[in-house]
Amino acid sequence: MAAAITTVALTTTSVVAQTSKTPAKAPVSTQTSSPSNPQLKTAIDSVAYSIGLSVGGSLKSQGLTDINTNLLMQGINDLLKGNPTPLTPEQANQTIGEYFQKQTTAKASENQKKGEKFLEENKKRPGVVTTASGLQYEVVKMGEGAKPADSSKVKTHYHGTLIDGTVFDSSVDRGQPVEFPVNGVIKGWQEALQLMPVGSKWKLYIPSNLAYGERAAGPAIGPNSALVFEVELLEILN
Repeated sequence: MAAAITTVALTTTSVVAQTSKTPAKAPVSTQTSSPSNPQLKTAIDSVAYSIGLSVGGSLKSQGLTDINTNLLMQGINDLLKGNPTPLTPEQANQTIGEYFQKQTTAKASENQKKGEKFLEENKKRPGVVTTASGLQYEVVKMGEGAKPADSSKVKTHYHGTLIDGTVFDSSVDRGQPVEFPVNGVIKGWQEALQLMPVGSKWKLYIPSNLAYGERAAGPAIGPNSALVFEVELLEILN
C-alpha cells in the first residue's frame, strides 16, 4: 500500500548532490578545520566528507551510534593503503553477518514478548473481539455495505502504528486512500477485511504471525512486531 501492508516503504539515509546549469565550485572555508567545521578545499574533499556523512547516516539508522570510529577509519585506511589487516575480507563479512544476526535475534525475542503482553492485556478491554487466529479488533463504526471476498479489490484508508504508538505508515496522513487486492496484504488484514461491511471503520490489533513475522519490514517494523491499524473500508472495486 503505497504501501504499509504488502510492503513498507524503506527509509534510507543518503546525501544527494544538487545539479545546476553551471559547475558547482568546491566549498572553501577560511576558518580553521575542526571536527564540526571541516575545511573542504577541493572537490575531492567534499566527496570524502559527503561519503562520511552517508556512511554515518547508514550506521546511525542501524543503531550503531556508539561504534568505534577510530577502528572504522583504520579499516578504511588499511584497505586503501594496502596495509596488512587482522581480518581477511571473508572473516570481516562473517563478523558483520554474525553481529547483525545476533542483534536481530535479540530484537525479535524482545518484540515477541512485548507484543504478546500487549495483546494479552488488550483483549481484556470492553469492545475488543479476539478471533480464533488471534486477530483482535474493535468496531469504531459499523458499515452497512457488502463484505469483500478474498478475490476482491478494495479501497481503504488506514493509519498504522507500532504498539508503542509510533506511526510507520498512514494513508490518512497522506490524504489519499489506497487500492489493493484483499489477498495481496498481510494475513491480519485479509481476515479483517472479509469481516467488514463497506463503510466500516475498525481498529485492528495484529499479532506478529499475522503481520510480517520474523522478518523486519523497513526501519520501523522490527522482526516479530505486533501492529495496530485503524482501517476504514471505503469501497469494493470488483
